[in-house]
Amino acid sequence: MKLNNKDLAAFREEGFAFLPGLFSRDEAALLLDEARRIYATDREEVWRESSGVARTAFAAHTYNEAHRRLGAHPRLIGPVMQILEEQVYMHQYKINAKAAFDGDVWQWHQDYGTWQRDDGMPEPRAFNIALFLEDVTPANGPLLFIPKSHKAGVLEAGHDLETTSYPLWTLDRETVSRLAKDGGCEAPVGPAGSVVMFHGNLVHASPPNISPFDRTIVYLSLCAVSNHITQFKRKEWIAHRDFTPIEALADDCLDELVAARRAQAAE
Repeated sequence: MKLNNKDLAAFREEGFAFLPGLFSRDEAALLLDEARRIYATDREEVWRESSGVARTAFAAHTYNEAHRRLGAHPRLIGPVMQILEEQVYMHQYKINAKAAFDGDVWQWHQDYGTWQRDDGMPEPRAFNIALFLEDVTPANGPLLFIPKSHKAGVLEAGHDLETTSYPLWTLDRETVSRLAKDGGCEAPVGPAGSVVMFHGNLVHASPPNISPFDRTIVYLSLCAVSNHITQFKRKEWIAHRDFTPIEALADDCLDELVAARRAQAAE
């Protein structure tokens, strides 16, 4: 799959492209069921909020078949390769939960700032491409983007180790306010199966979810193979060290699992 000219222009100018309904609801439901199974385990890759609900599950593509297939899905791999004009490897794979009532904040940050500081990634030649596993609405903790902020380069940040259960290089209010005066603030919302692709330097966050509706999103952080990380301070299941180019699977790679799920439900 490739982005059309409109989506390419949006990505380059705004720092993100939103692709509503790129996956079917059946595909999203399959992946959501598997995410819930993962959240119910005691794996070290599953991080939790202070309340005990799941916050994120790392590296699910290495231990779950449905997510393994998603990690090589052409609808996700293709657009990133199109822009980078190079093969990519999986720098990070995570399933972020925003549990109803208890989903905590993700502070304002740039992902490449972390990849550069913690992982020694040479250049911002790595993007996120995210799949909504549930409907994302203005009420249930959507992603917030500051359009055009990717053009500002890597911004000064502080290492926040206390606000939430997940350490993050965060931006101060003055920086965020200055950027928002030029770019505004947007929240891509849409049905389960929608996809948003965004630049590693795009400033983003998400508010707490105090609604009665869960919000779950899968993120693939894909990096150009020639731009692989050079230091290994974080655990391998957070910042991967296998720089093998991803070979995309067939577009219908999830169909077999969806069919099996339907058959099981019919029994």
